[in-house]
Amino acid sequence: MFAKNKLADKFDLLQYFDVGDFLGVSGEIITTQAGEITIDIAYFELLAKTLRPIPNEWDGLKDVEERYRKKYLDLLLNSEIKTKFELRTKIISSIRKYLDTKGFLEVETPTLQPIYGGGFAKPFITHHEVLGSDFYLRISDEMYLKRLIVGGFEKVYEITKVFRNEGVDHDHNPEFTMFEAMIAFQDYQYGMDMIEEIFEYAAKKVLGTTQINYQGLAMDVKRPWKRYSYVGAIKEFCHLNPLDWQTTEEAKIAISKLEIPKEKLKLLNKLNKIGEIIAFVFEEAVEEKLVQPTIIYNYPIEISPLAKKCPDPRFTQRFEMFAFGSELGNNYTELNDPLDLYQRFIEEKKREKAGFEEAHQTDYDYLEAIEHGFPPTCGIAIGIDRMVMLFTNTPIIKEVILFPTLRPFSSSKTHSP
Repeated sequence: MFAKNKLADKFDLLQYFDVGDFLGVSGEIITTQAGEITIDIAYFELLAKTLRPIPNEWDGLKDVEERYRKKYLDLLLNSEIKTKFELRTKIISSIRKYLDTKGFLEVETPTLQPIYGGGFAKPFITHHEVLGSDFYLRISDEMYLKRLIVGGFEKVYEITKVFRNEGVDHDHNPEFTMFEAMIAFQDYQYGMDMIEEIFEYAAKKVLGTTQINYQGLAMDVKRPWKRYSYVGAIKEFCHLNPLDWQTTEEAKIAISKLEIPKEKLKLLNKLNKIGEIIAFVFEEAVEEKLVQPTIIYNYPIEISPLAKKCPDPRFTQRFEMFAFGSELGNNYTELNDPLDLYQRFIEEKKREKAGFEEAHQTDYDYLEAIEHGFPPTCGIAIGIDRMVMLFTNTPIIKEVILFPTLRPFSSSKTHSP
């Protein structure tokens, strides 16, 4: 409370202050007649002056792009945005607390990698001047976490940034946060249970409930989740049985009856393996229908080069979890047979030569590592940003990243020092 009789000639300086200025004040803490606690100011000083007006809540930041570029103003004007990022931090913290109870060791692996791997993605490339070599911003930390299992650790994890040089849309950002863990002497069945536990644990800790309202849909991350095999999901949602397909032509004829845009169907011409065609059907006709928390397991071997085979060698011990039509993470029983892995790398090299830019690279150093002995291991992963989207009822990934990737924009023309 500013009182003229206490501030004397300094009181007139108040007319030069603007909304957004930072003031330092001192005085006695009092209670007003209205019952409000305030400070009866005896002294004040200017700590920082605002040179640009702060938009008001009604007329300010209406343009979405401007909100993303000027996140500092978005946070100032929108308390819901600020709360969302506080929840994000709590979600990550809850994952760490859960893993602490399970005896996991948090580790750090390289961001700059001489060979990229652990996923199908186009990398960002940089050059190390001293070493005279190209390096890649990691698309995953998987290959290094597995080296640590070879080195004798049994439970390791990392929560880190990964980078993929791919498109930007409602659930993709080139720079995103990934949780990934390796658990020795376990398989993907254990991983499925653990993923469900993590989501349930985090929801209870952060939200106080496992029930989530996402874009008007009631969801529940409480265990157990709905589970389908990869083929079973196609049977359920497309009324097709891929196991009946004997040739790629037969598969393509069956798929042509689905409601898939013609432009997308043209992509089938590039696919020459039944497993790839099965994956096409799943991605184009099933994925978007997986709205409730769901686990899909036993993926085709053609799209799972690092996963251990199922008893049916056409499929692998790989699973992914989905919600709101988006994948939340990729997981599997790790392929620990170096001879089998070498053959998989050969197949990936063939795919690369056939024009598949995102084929997995051959990592001879990793092959050498697991030749020293790689115990049965389960690898699990969660895309943190999409998990936050689910927990905060947010349909656009840029809304849960403080500084999302945007096209460069120069404000020099509007800036005046």
